[in-house]
Amino acid sequence: MRRKSPLSFVVLSLAAASCAASADEESHGPSFSQLPIPEDYRIKCSKHDCLNYASCLYCNFPKCKYGASISVNCTTKNECNEHHSLTRLTTCRYCYQTEEWEHECDPVRVNCSVTAAPPKHLIRTVCRVKPNVICMGRRAFYKKMRCNWTSGYKWSTAFLLSVTLGGFGVDRFYLGLWKSGIGKLFSFGGLGVWTLVDVVLIGTGYIGPADGSLYM
Repeated sequence: MRRKSPLSFVVLSLAAASCAASADEESHGPSFSQLPIPEDYRIKCSKHDCLNYASCLYCNFPKCKYGASISVNCTTKNECNEHHSLTRLTTCRYCYQTEEWEHECDPVRVNCSVTAAPPKHLIRTVCRVKPNVICMGRRAFYKKMRCNWTSGYKWSTAFLLSVTLGGFGVDRFYLGLWKSGIGKLFSFGGLGVWTLVDVVLIGTGYIGPADGSLYM
């Protein structure tokens, strides 16, 4: 069996320590699992909206096969002040099964880290079906999405600093990883090994901003 050299062991150890330090410095907010079930999406229904917006209608869905085109009988809600019965064509599906362009979701920021170790994960956020979309069930629902926000950090800047001034921990200071940046500074970039490891980790996007945001 081939034995690993002492140098490779040092590199692997520094890489693990580098990732652990980055993860330790990230901040986390409250869990989305603690949030209550979202209320149905409601809009203020005007006379014109009542005949065009599904959120202003009560629709009776028959038994149907998912994805099938069906006709549903609908009546206007009480806030419309006028009673109307009408028929609308739609697709047999629940609101949480609508296409991405048919609903809008709150930005994913709470407890959200896009470049964390362990690898990227999905975060639950609230989505609401657009007013004109007819579907079964709640018009507001939870959906798991990837983190999709940035606070202005540039990957190109972080990578350039890692290549040129990484031995002084400037790359980690730039990303807000102060604790590991100080350690890197006073160890002279781990005698060069830590510097090389960070060039690879930042270059591949494995290490990112301490606040968990996306690179610009």
